[in-house]
Amino acid sequence: MKRNLISIVILALLIVNIVLTAIMMFSVVSTNKKTAALVTDITSAIHLDLESEQGVKETVPMEDTMTYTIADMTIPLKKSEAAEGGEGDNKEHFALLSLTLSMNSKHEDYKSYGEDMTSREELIKGKVFEMVSHHTKEELQADSEALREDILKTVQELFNSDFIFDVTVRILYQ
Repeated sequence: MKRNLISIVILALLIVNIVLTAIMMFSVVSTNKKTAALVTDITSAIHLDLESEQGVKETVPMEDTMTYTIADMTIPLKKSEAAEGGEGDNKEHFALLSLTLSMNSKHEDYKSYGEDMTSREELIKGKVFEMVSHHTKEELQADSEALREDILKTVQELFNSDFIFDVTVRILYQ
C-alpha cells in the first residue's frame, strides 16, 4: 500500500509540475513577445536616427541613371602650412580634377536641369573650384570621401534638388 501511495503522490506532483510549467510558459512567452517588440522598436528608432544623420541614400536603378562628366579642371591648392620646426612645403600644388555626376532620370527636376547640363557646367565648376581651392594637397589625400560628400551637397544646394544623387571624383596631384 505504501508503494501505491508514493506513486499517487509522485503522480500528483507531476501533474502540479506540468500545470505550473504550462502557466510559466504562457507568461514567459507573452513577456518575451513584448520584449522582442520593444527591442525591435528601439533598433528601428536607432536606425532612423542614423539615417537622419547621414541622410537616406537613394537607390536608383541603373536604367534610370544618367551621367554627366566634367573633365580636366585644374585647381590651384592652398599651400601647406609649415610643420613644427620645419619650413613646410613651399611648392604650389594643383589638382587635376574630373567629376562625374550621377542623375536620376525619373526625378521631376531632371527634365528642368539634367537634360541640359552643358549650360550649367560653369556654375558647377565655379562651386567646385571654390571648395577645392581652400584645401591643401595633404587634406585632400587624407580624406577624399569628405570632399566627395561636400561636392555632392554643394551641387544639390546649387540646384536646390536631389536629382543628382552621387558624385564620382577623380583627382591627380601636381
